[in-house]
Amino acid sequence: MGAVQENVTLGRKQQQLPLRPAGLLTVRSLLAWYEAERRDLPWRYGPRKAADPYRVWLSEIMLQQTTVKAVVPYFQKFVARWPTVSALAAAPLEEVLQQWAGLGYYSRARNLKACADAVVRDHGGAFPRAEAKLLKLPGIGPYTAAAISAIAFGQKATPVDGNIERVVSRLFAVRQPLPGAKPEIKRLAATLTPQRRAGDFAQAMMDLGAEICTPKNPSCLVCPVQQDCSASAQNLAELLPIKAAKAARPSRYGVAFLVQREDGAVLLRQRPEAGLLGGMLEVPSTVWGEKLPARTEAMRAAPVTTSWMQAAGTVVHVFTHFRLELVVYRALVPIDTSFTLWAEQERCRWVQRRDLHAQALPTVMKKVIAHGLADN
Repeated sequence: MGAVQENVTLGRKQQQLPLRPAGLLTVRSLLAWYEAERRDLPWRYGPRKAADPYRVWLSEIMLQQTTVKAVVPYFQKFVARWPTVSALAAAPLEEVLQQWAGLGYYSRARNLKACADAVVRDHGGAFPRAEAKLLKLPGIGPYTAAAISAIAFGQKATPVDGNIERVVSRLFAVRQPLPGAKPEIKRLAATLTPQRRAGDFAQAMMDLGAEICTPKNPSCLVCPVQQDCSASAQNLAELLPIKAAKAARPSRYGVAFLVQREDGAVLLRQRPEAGLLGGMLEVPSTVWGEKLPARTEAMRAAPVTTSWMQAAGTVVHVFTHFRLELVVYRALVPIDTSFTLWAEQERCRWVQRRDLHAQALPTVMKKVIAHGLADN
């Protein structure tokens, strides 16, 4: 982007101010700011220092669609239990899912284990340096490949996450709405990526977006690159990036069956490997559909034949693409209770209440159990 003249309104007067193009000076200013103000995160090794590819990869997978605050304790538990990619590859999948429970988007946990297996099996336990090779690993997309390549190996690569997307859209005053603007933002971000210290620069951009160039009320007066920011010069910072209107989130409905044995154990069922919450444990339920099934229809999906009582209220959980509302039926059964369907025996297990915390239960199922046992 070449140097241009921008009109800036100051009170009632119009003043012509030169706008310095985002480029080399932006990079230098941002790196200097990063060395002084960077966030202290458990997967970082500091400016100008080589990072651990395993920790970079693990943190990037965990941070997908999750906040830094939520990820830190999970990351610390993971590296304490599995300090290397080889250790993670040797772990049973169910243990990995158990440790992941609560982070959401459980396909990431399954891909995490598959990726660790592939790194050990196909790459001798060492992550490849190049984006193209990283992209071939399970669960690694364009952003994650670029982040690992830049941060872990210092390669000239340009990761663009939500923070960087916002910073770049403001630096260059990109007025095209998202998500359509993503290719142009990626192209502009690449024009800033330095040949050296690409990893530090990427993390500096992330920190700038998280700490200063925030979605609302950006702190432009203390921004290290304000002098290069086209949006700031045009008083557009709070308006950018422009986002296209989102489609309404649809709702789905279902019935969950919380069964407790006389000895206190709760019945859990393993979900199919493919699909939403694949391989996780659940409270048995009906299919989640566009409307709540009638009681007689719902009972065809009940895992045992017994007397059912409906718990007051419903459980509501919001996924990325839909809102789920579940009615909970509960029952107390003898220890020798048999399943309604023989096929269920292989997928179901009884778990004592005291051991539920250690199971691979997604958040929505923890809500169902807490709701169903509230009066017990």
